[in-house]
Amino acid sequence: MTFSPGTFTPAPGRGQLGRMLATQVVLETKLALRQGEQVLLTLIIPLALLVGLTLLRVVPLPEPRATSALGTVLALAIMSTAFTSQAISLGFDRRYGVLRRLAATAVPRWLIVCGRLGGMAAVVLVQVVVLAVVAIALGWRPGAGSPGWVCLLIVLGTAAFGAVGVLLGGTLRAELTLAVANVVWFVLLFAGGVLVPAAALPGPLATVVQLLPSGALAEGLRTALAGGTPSLGHVVVLLVWTLVAGGVATRTVRWS
Repeated sequence: MTFSPGTFTPAPGRGQLGRMLATQVVLETKLALRQGEQVLLTLIIPLALLVGLTLLRVVPLPEPRATSALGTVLALAIMSTAFTSQAISLGFDRRYGVLRRLAATAVPRWLIVCGRLGGMAAVVLVQVVVLAVVAIALGWRPGAGSPGWVCLLIVLGTAAFGAVGVLLGGTLRAELTLAVANVVWFVLLFAGGVLVPAAALPGPLATVVQLLPSGALAEGLRTALAGGTPSLGHVVVLLVWTLVAGGVATRTVRWS
């Protein structure tokens, strides 16, 4: 026997996909901003570094320093959120069976993935706004940059680091993911073209750094924020990392 639509209230069945996705994005964003260690990694450290690089001349940066420092710190913030935090969060969600339980509900798997990516993008947006406001207070002038290039590099950098983070957190054990993600974060910060520009590194290392997503993103952002045009190589490097890491992740990521 069948019943006409509207016979039962509330109507049984799965909710609207748009509302489910919005709820998942809000939940992921709240979880990311509620954890103290995540806020330290994604906001406090980048803010402290932005102020330090601008006011202290410890690291050689092109003038104006506020502009160069903002490019450096934006790259660090994106790397912290899209790669380190994403990998660690995914690794421990797998360990505690969160993903397996969500996959058993009416929420489609693709929506779970999109919800995590949406939450990550929301955190990156918060970072960009907060860091930009502080940079303006330190002397950065937004009108001198290339907004289109900056936005493009932020999107590509988030995608590249997000793909690598999902690959790492979706394949390794949680404890190993925690160790590897933090080690890689420190290595890329000091020797990956983020804190120290590639031009200031030794020849062979500078060449390697330009092929890393950290070097391509940081150099591209510093150039774009100064009003220049990033090289096509920066865009290609970020696209290649996104496609390769994303392709491998779709085949290897495990739910538990």
